[in-house]
Amino acid sequence: MLGYMTRRLVILLLSLVAAAIVLFVLLRLLPGDPANALVGVGATPEQIEAARAQLGSDQPLFVQFVSYLGDLARFDLGQSFVSRAPVIEEISRRLSVTLPLTFAAFFLAMLLAIPLGIVAAVKARRWYGLVLSVVSQVGIAVPVFWLGILLVYQFSLTLRWLPSGGFPLRGYEDPGRAVQSMILPVLTIALIMTASLMRYVRSATLDVLESDFLRTARALGESRTGALMRHGLRNAAVPVVSVLGIELSTTFLGAVVVEQVFSLPGLGSMLLLGIQQRDYPNVQGVLIVSTLLVLLVGFLADILQRVLDPRLRTEGSR
Repeated sequence: MLGYMTRRLVILLLSLVAAAIVLFVLLRLLPGDPANALVGVGATPEQIEAARAQLGSDQPLFVQFVSYLGDLARFDLGQSFVSRAPVIEEISRRLSVTLPLTFAAFFLAMLLAIPLGIVAAVKARRWYGLVLSVVSQVGIAVPVFWLGILLVYQFSLTLRWLPSGGFPLRGYEDPGRAVQSMILPVLTIALIMTASLMRYVRSATLDVLESDFLRTARALGESRTGALMRHGLRNAAVPVVSVLGIELSTTFLGAVVVEQVFSLPGLGSMLLLGIQQRDYPNVQGVLIVSTLLVLLVGFLADILQRVLDPRLRTEGSR
């Protein structure tokens, strides 16, 4: 197990380095000059060159790349070209919105999807099992931003129960308004994720219900529910865990879109603003942190799978 964790950590670090290289190259291939973010429309060539020297964009790409990797090795994401503020501080501030939104939606989706997916599998031949399956299929096809707009129309414009968007300037110092501003975004992500996750839980449960070991347990006198609870759920959880890792990563990335719908000051608005202003440090910082979080989720999902399934810990397993 320790050897496997070491290998996975090495793969995680190599993946992060590869992602950093790709981001650096792709951003430099875009047309335009980041120095334009510091000077006015009518700037002279001398002013543009001075701005490029200030930003370091006048140096050869190799020199910029070496400096960029050195900063990453020191956990320094640099300073914004526009605001001159440390990128890591801005990301930390915005993660206080994005991470609670992501995890709240993820856990709410699990609370809904796991029991509903099991019911949809166990009662697959009943009318309500069929209805749950149809609802999950329809839910997957619904665009997340469209669902957000519908929820705003119903609960903000029609019923006037919740705010349509925004976040309090004092943040969590005003907990009541902060929680209220999060309810609709969390519901938007959670409902979409529930539909997707239900399908996987249903499929994994159906596979277990048709397995030989469950039929053997029932032949020994256990009820269907008892055999499923005692022997089936742990086996069904193994493939679902990998899907949960993917879904959590997707939820984090989907939160970037939902933040725009509800005007939340998270990583999404920081990323879009950085792209518009060609603020390389901000864009690179957001994408590197997002990539790291996704890789960590995949790493933890792999470890949890090995904890749940002893067969994956046998000699020679990968």
